[in-house]
Amino acid sequence: MMNVFFASAQQEMLSVRRARIAHVLLAVFLGMVSVSSIIGWVTTTTVTSVYEKILAGGLTAAPNPFTGVPALYYARNSVIYVILIGALMAIVLGAQATLRDRKSATTSLILSRPVGTPVRLGGQLAGLGIVIFTVLAISMAINWAAISVITRAPLGTDATLRLLGFAACAWMLLMIFTIIGMLGGIFSKRETTALLVPFVVWSGLTFVVPQLGTAARPVALLNPVPILAPTGGPFDLLAAITAPLSITEQFKRAASILLQDPNVSGNPLSSVIVLIGFLLLATIVVTLVPRQKLRSALND
Repeated sequence: MMNVFFASAQQEMLSVRRARIAHVLLAVFLGMVSVSSIIGWVTTTTVTSVYEKILAGGLTAAPNPFTGVPALYYARNSVIYVILIGALMAIVLGAQATLRDRKSATTSLILSRPVGTPVRLGGQLAGLGIVIFTVLAISMAINWAAISVITRAPLGTDATLRLLGFAACAWMLLMIFTIIGMLGGIFSKRETTALLVPFVVWSGLTFVVPQLGTAARPVALLNPVPILAPTGGPFDLLAAITAPLSITEQFKRAASILLQDPNVSGNPLSSVIVLIGFLLLATIVVTLVPRQKLRSALND
């Protein structure tokens, strides 16, 4: 059984290396997350330059809003790139993994032997998890180096651990969407809907569910910090129901606290627990897929 598990993981990593669309998505995600700190630095520099001109003209006495910001502030843009580009990348990787098996009938051949579906799907999921982990590790290493150059000093132990904690939360979120993509590839009758349905689920979790509990505009949900729900009336009940389901908002909250965003305070533990719970539930669901369902053919 373990041989099948590791073989499935290795085969999945090899398949991702050979897939051109996977290369494009991985490159775009890696590039955007890697340069996020540089974008943050350019933004800070530009705003500071404008502020100094306004201050010199005597038009304001307010302090510079970027004075004394923590070093990890420059990585805050990575949060939204993970939710937008990273989640879509994860969905495509997951859907392609199971669609590839259905089109080539690989799973049918493997399951003709005494092999359980949890072993086969678990191996594929492990392979994809290693791919996503590698991409995040590279992007965080580039971020660490870029922030160190910007601040003219290597990041300390605390900041480094916080950056690693952010990467761990990002990995959990992306793995959830990877599983959603895998389920789309398993249960969809056509290849087109195998991607369409997970994308609809992603948009619902990212925009619709948070909006129900916060009444925020969709464009506001593109900010790297979580949206606060209005208090009083029915919003208290709606927020209590939708908050645990808004995994992207939970991720933003945990990430903002870890990256020391001054606009968010508190403990990230509750948000991390929600992400872990969703990941465990999604893993259980995908590994319990009926054996016969994996052997079903596409209608394309």
